[in-house]
Amino acid sequence: MNARMKNPATVLPEAMQPLLDVVGATRQGGVPQATLELVHLRASQINGCSFCVDGGVKSARKNGVSDERLFAVAAWREAPYFSDAERAALALTEAATRLADSADPVPDTVWDAAADHFDERQLAAIILTIGVTNLFNRLNATIRQPAGAGW
Repeated sequence: MNARMKNPATVLPEAMQPLLDVVGATRQGGVPQATLELVHLRASQINGCSFCVDGGVKSARKNGVSDERLFAVAAWREAPYFSDAERAALALTEAATRLADSADPVPDTVWDAAADHFDERQLAAIILTIGVTNLFNRLNATIRQPAGAGW
Protein backbone atom coordinates (compact mmCIF):
# COMPACT_ATOMS: atom_id res chain seq x y z
CA MET A 1 0.00 0.00 0.00
CA ASN A 2 1.30 3.43 -0.91
CA ALA A 3 0.12 6.80 0.29
CA ARG A 4 -1.76 8.95 -2.21
CA MET A 5 0.61 11.82 -1.49
CA LYS A 6 3.05 13.06 1.12
CA ASN A 7 1.58 14.17 4.42
CA PRO A 8 -0.01 17.60 3.79
CA ALA A 9 1.88 19.05 6.75
CA THR A 10 5.14 18.15 5.02
CA VAL A 11 3.97 19.47 1.66
CA LEU A 12 3.27 22.75 3.44
CA PRO A 13 6.20 22.64 5.87
CA GLU A 14 5.17 25.89 7.52
CA ALA A 15 2.20 23.90 8.91
CA MET A 16 4.25 21.13 10.54
CA GLN A 17 6.10 23.08 13.22
CA PRO A 18 3.00 24.67 14.73
CA LEU A 19 1.41 21.22 14.93
CA LEU A 20 4.49 19.82 16.62
CA ASP A 21 4.47 22.81 18.97
CA VAL A 22 0.92 21.89 20.04
CA VAL A 23 2.03 18.31 20.66
CA GLY A 24 4.96 19.60 22.71
CA ALA A 25 2.72 21.91 24.72
CA THR A 26 0.44 19.02 25.67
CA ARG A 27 3.45 17.30 27.24
CA GLN A 28 3.80 20.28 29.59
CA GLY A 29 0.26 20.12 30.94
CA GLY A 30 0.91 17.84 33.89
CA VAL A 31 -0.80 14.72 32.51
CA PRO A 32 1.20 11.51 32.76
CA GLN A 33 2.75 10.69 29.40
CA ALA A 34 1.24 7.21 29.53
CA THR A 35 -2.25 8.72 29.76
CA LEU A 36 -1.64 10.95 26.75
CA GLU A 37 -0.35 7.93 24.84
CA LEU A 38 -3.54 6.01 25.64
CA VAL A 39 -5.64 9.00 24.54
CA HIS A 40 -3.75 9.20 21.24
CA LEU A 41 -4.07 5.48 20.65
CA ARG A 42 -7.79 5.32 21.41
CA ALA A 43 -8.67 8.25 19.13
CA SER A 44 -6.55 6.72 16.37
CA GLN A 45 -8.30 3.36 16.77
CA ILE A 46 -11.73 5.01 16.54
CA ASN A 47 -10.70 6.88 13.40
CA GLY A 48 -9.11 3.85 11.77
CA CYS A 49 -5.75 5.55 11.28
CA SER A 50 -3.36 2.63 10.92
CA PHE A 51 -0.34 4.95 10.70
CA CYS A 52 -1.22 6.62 14.01
CA VAL A 53 -2.16 3.35 15.72
CA ASP A 54 1.16 1.85 14.69
CA GLY A 55 3.12 4.92 15.73
CA GLY A 56 1.05 5.32 18.88
CA VAL A 57 1.76 1.79 20.04
CA LYS A 58 5.49 2.27 19.45
CA SER A 59 5.51 5.59 21.28
CA ALA A 60 3.44 4.22 24.16
CA ARG A 61 5.84 1.31 24.60
CA LYS A 62 8.78 3.74 24.69
CA ASN A 63 6.92 5.65 27.40
CA GLY A 64 6.37 2.59 29.57
CA VAL A 65 2.88 1.44 28.61
CA SER A 66 2.76 -2.34 28.86
CA ASP A 67 1.61 -4.59 26.05
CA GLU A 68 -1.16 -5.82 28.34
CA ARG A 69 -2.61 -2.29 28.49
CA LEU A 70 -1.99 -1.62 24.80
CA PHE A 71 -3.83 -4.78 23.80
CA ALA A 72 -6.79 -3.83 25.99
CA VAL A 73 -7.18 -0.12 25.23
CA ALA A 74 -9.91 -0.75 22.63
CA ALA A 75 -11.88 -2.53 25.38
CA TRP A 76 -10.86 -0.28 28.27
CA ARG A 77 -14.29 -0.34 29.91
CA GLU A 78 -14.09 -4.09 30.47
CA ALA A 79 -10.34 -4.39 31.13
CA PRO A 80 -8.93 -4.12 34.67
CA TYR A 81 -5.67 -2.46 33.59
CA PHE A 82 -6.65 1.22 33.71
CA SER A 83 -6.92 3.68 36.57
CA ASP A 84 -10.04 5.72 37.16
CA ALA A 85 -8.23 8.80 35.83
CA GLU A 86 -7.22 6.95 32.65
CA ARG A 87 -10.78 5.72 32.21
CA ALA A 88 -12.05 9.29 32.50
CA ALA A 89 -9.52 10.45 29.89
CA LEU A 90 -10.47 7.60 27.56
CA ALA A 91 -14.19 8.35 27.94
CA LEU A 92 -13.51 12.01 27.11
CA THR A 93 -11.42 10.89 24.13
CA GLU A 94 -14.21 8.75 22.76
CA ALA A 95 -16.85 11.45 23.24
CA ALA A 96 -14.73 14.23 21.71
CA THR A 97 -13.70 12.02 18.79
CA ARG A 98 -17.23 10.81 18.00
CA LEU A 99 -18.85 14.24 17.96
CA ALA A 100 -21.44 13.38 15.31
CA ASP A 101 -22.70 10.30 17.16
CA SER A 102 -24.81 12.22 19.68
CA ALA A 103 -26.80 15.41 20.05
CA ASP A 104 -24.83 15.93 23.27
CA PRO A 105 -21.41 14.69 22.17
CA VAL A 106 -19.60 15.36 25.44
CA PRO A 107 -22.23 14.89 28.13
CA ASP A 108 -21.81 16.36 31.59
CA THR A 109 -21.23 12.89 33.07
CA VAL A 110 -18.17 12.40 30.84
CA TRP A 111 -16.91 15.92 31.47
CA ASP A 112 -17.49 15.75 35.21
CA ALA A 113 -15.64 12.44 35.51
CA ALA A 114 -12.65 13.93 33.70
CA ALA A 115 -12.81 17.12 35.79
CA ASP A 116 -12.81 15.00 38.96
CA HIS A 117 -9.39 13.63 38.01
CA PHE A 118 -7.72 16.47 36.12
CA ASP A 119 -7.34 20.18 36.74
CA GLU A 120 -7.96 22.78 34.04
CA ARG A 121 -4.38 22.71 32.73
CA GLN A 122 -4.44 18.93 32.53
CA LEU A 123 -7.84 18.95 30.83
CA ALA A 124 -6.46 21.42 28.30
CA ALA A 125 -3.57 19.05 27.58
CA ILE A 126 -5.94 16.11 27.13
CA ILE A 127 -8.35 18.05 24.91
CA LEU A 128 -5.49 19.38 22.77
CA THR A 129 -4.09 15.84 22.48
CA ILE A 130 -7.49 14.60 21.34
CA GLY A 131 -7.79 17.45 18.84
CA VAL A 132 -4.34 17.17 17.32
CA THR A 133 -4.65 13.38 17.17
CA ASN A 134 -7.94 13.71 15.31
CA LEU A 135 -6.26 16.16 12.93
CA PHE A 136 -3.38 13.79 12.21
CA ASN A 137 -5.81 10.87 11.90
CA ARG A 138 -7.79 12.73 9.28
CA LEU A 139 -4.70 13.73 7.33
CA ASN A 140 -3.29 10.21 7.33
CA ALA A 141 -6.60 8.43 6.62
CA THR A 142 -7.33 10.78 3.72
CA ILE A 143 -4.01 10.20 2.04
CA ARG A 144 -4.00 6.50 3.05
CA GLN A 145 -0.69 6.75 4.86
CA PRO A 146 0.22 3.12 5.58
CA ALA A 147 1.25 1.88 9.00
CA GLY A 148 4.98 1.85 9.48
CA ALA A 149 5.67 4.32 6.67
CA GLY A 150 7.60 7.51 7.23
CA TRP A 151 6.34 10.91 6.25
